[in-house]
Amino acid sequence: MRILETALYAENLEETAAFYERVLGLTRMTELPGRHIFFSLDDAVLLLFAPTASAQPTGRPDLPVPPHGAHGPGHVCFRADTPSLDDWEKRLEAAGVPIEARVDWPHGGTSLYFRDPAGNSLEVAEPRIWGL
Repeated sequence: MRILETALYAENLEETAAFYERVLGLTRMTELPGRHIFFSLDDAVLLLFAPTASAQPTGRPDLPVPPHGAHGPGHVCFRADTPSLDDWEKRLEAAGVPIEARVDWPHGGTSLYFRDPAGNSLEVAEPRIWGL
């Protein structure tokens, strides 16, 4: 089993989506203004929802997605190989994004932690932090 999609929430969708495009280089797949913006990640999807809007039914009979959502910061970790971690650190610093922590895990691998404009905790890490 693999994760197909994961969701984060942001009150200001456009500001947060611009961060994912400009800083992380993600590409928008689809959007419903004021409700969600989705990004492609190779073989997965990052869903960015407006929490208040996603707590309501879609109002579309062709898309009977149940209401859902969360308020407050979430977390997602992006997979990176060892050589690209230094590149990610430079990229974040060049974009003015503070790195909250660089963690060298006891069993191997490194993580970089930072935040998006909505306050979500983001991480770029080597898969070996989980023995992968």
